[in-house]
Amino acid sequence: MTSALLDKNHIPKHIAIIMDGNRRWARQKDLPDIKGHEAGAETLEEIVEAAEKMGVKTITVYALSTENITERAKREVLGLFNLLRSSYHTKLKKMMQNGVSITVLGELEGLPGAIRKIVEEMKKTYIKNEAIKLNIALNYGGKKELVEAIKGMVKKGIDVGKINEEIVDKHLYTNGQPDPELVIRTGGRIRLSNFLLWQTAYSELYFTKKLWPDFSGEDLKKAIRWYQTQQRNFGK
Repeated sequence: MTSALLDKNHIPKHIAIIMDGNRRWARQKDLPDIKGHEAGAETLEEIVEAAEKMGVKTITVYALSTENITERAKREVLGLFNLLRSSYHTKLKKMMQNGVSITVLGELEGLPGAIRKIVEEMKKTYIKNEAIKLNIALNYGGKKELVEAIKGMVKKGIDVGKINEEIVDKHLYTNGQPDPELVIRTGGRIRLSNFLLWQTAYSELYFTKKLWPDFSGEDLKKAIRWYQTQQRNFGK
């Protein structure tokens, strides 16, 4: 499939991706789990570049959930944090220099100090000629996000009768960003796994058995082409 088959006037502005399958990819090759995550980081760089060329404006990826941090082996979680720290210097800085605006979504207080420092540095980085936004969901949970949004509204004393969808939107991590039109999940699982529960209410859901490290720019084109065949009527 080539980009010529894509309708350039019907490219989703915001694509959310559940990057599943890193560990299975590594285990199939008799490699340590962290090698799968490293391969997944390489894939992310490729996909962001491909998405920007296709006209996508925002990519949100599910990097590490709140459940991952509490349920997975401590060694693996520490390895993921170390990978993020090294990727910041080897990949993320380069991406920002190339016009990628990076934001971290999630509960920053639950992250190591070194990771919080990186997040703050990225916030302060000026992106010249922004090409695409990359949201990295880290220590993120959709239910937790909604709970925090409710707490924020309560703290502000917002009258319950005035609370509407617009007010809720303003209290989410994605405040000011459009909801994703397309959600892609790799790895063969068919569920959202607590990812962007509010924002994906009307997203098209695309599932593929390909493991994340094997997902390519051509696979992204295939997903977008599928999206372009869907009739989006929003309940009408």
